Amino acid sequence: MIGRLRGIVVEIGEEDCLIDVGGVGYVVRCGARTLGRLPAVGEETILHTENPWSEQIGPQLYGFLARDERRAFVLLRAIQGVGPKAAMAVLDVVSPAELAGAVAREDKALIGRASGVGPKLAQRIVTELKDKPISDGPAVFAAATAGPRAAAPSAAGEAVAALMGLGVAEAMARRVIDQAVVRMGEDSDVSALIKAGLQELGR
Repeated sequence: MIGRLRGIVVEIGEEDCLIDVGGVGYVVRCGARTLGRLPAVGEETILHTENPWSEQIGPQLYGFLARDERRAFVLLRAIQGVGPKAAMAVLDVVSPAELAGAVAREDKALIGRASGVGPKLAQRIVTELKDKPISDGPAVFAAATAGPRAAAPSAAGEAVAALMGLGVAEAMARRVIDQAVVRMGEDSDVSALIKAGLQELGR
């Protein structure tokens, strides 16, 4: 089992990246949030990895920039009906701390924003993740006790939806908006994120 990779970013695609570790290239599937936060090609990165087995396609390597992201992925995968793609989609919409907060508030709507996650599956996620250690540190308590709020993922999600309405592919829309959030801060409003995303796309 490969739990961690440290190497040079060789390529960044829409759904995966190629990491050179001592001359061996590893193809690692990542969510748009992770891909948008990777260092530039040619720079070093560390990815925390998980490699579940599928009878259809064999082993695949999934990568995350933080340990709690990998932990949240494993917890989500343990829920009936949540495959790797859906688990990655959830973590594209919310960070582990925000997921913990959504579970504590039973905010099915926020989790249901993830691609491929319907209302019934969102309810199952909320139910089965109750009292599970999703994230690290004080961020969990803050997220769990904050109550409903206009969180950054909501603004980012609306910006992604707006770009998709303009014909931008979902993976690319998520990537440029996540990059905008990293540059501009999590308190950025929807219009500012849309403008930054369009600039990144050259539109």
